[in-house]
Amino acid sequence: MKEIKKEKQEIIDKLTDKTLKKKKSRYNRRLILWEITIKISFTLKRFLDIVFCGIFLILFSPIFVFTALCIIIENPGPIFYGQIRVGKDGRHFDFYKFRSMVVGADRMKDDLIQQNESGDGVIFKMKKDPRITKTGRIIRRFSIDELPQLINVLKSDMSLVGPRPPLPREVAEYTLEDRKRLHVIPGITCIWQVSGRSEIPFDEQVLMDKKYILESKSIFKDIALLFRTAGAVFGGKGAY
Repeated sequence: MKEIKKEKQEIIDKLTDKTLKKKKSRYNRRLILWEITIKISFTLKRFLDIVFCGIFLILFSPIFVFTALCIIIENPGPIFYGQIRVGKDGRHFDFYKFRSMVVGADRMKDDLIQQNESGDGVIFKMKKDPRITKTGRIIRRFSIDELPQLINVLKSDMSLVGPRPPLPREVAEYTLEDRKRLHVIPGITCIWQVSGRSEIPFDEQVLMDKKYILESKSIFKDIALLFRTAGAVFGGKGAY
């Protein structure tokens, strides 16, 4: 009787082992397929970034030159403004913009911090910031100040589409939920950039960015966002 029970148990163990092996094999196949899909998507996204960047740099080269001249004539100093920003997985990188403020604007910020209009305490926004030059207001209005970030895209620091890269001091105030924005490569434009820009509260920006991250494997949605960006730029809503 004991031998029969032992044989039954051995048969059950073998069947269980085979079932587990089959499940494990299916899981491994799905995992490999998912990894391949991610790599293909990333490669395609990177390819499109390089192609579009090349086109944009050629098309916008006259704007680059004209903007540089206007900045120097109105307020002599550096043409570009560089900042340290936080990219994918918390990596820091040099972030470029056309200078839209007077020289030494960073030192003046502490005196204006009480006038922060963002309401969230994480980001600093002020509609009538006295540090912004006349040229700066125009290039901000049409997002021309963001064009040098095409260099960041070519350097692989950024993508054309993705959550905007935050400042280190902003990340220091992030909750664990907010840090999900750092799971993908940051971009020049994103969902909230085409939905109202600075008028979108920080909490809503986070929600929109997380929505993008969940859908970030869609190249077609990236292209659609680029087209929507053109409309947002000309409309100028929330630009200050």
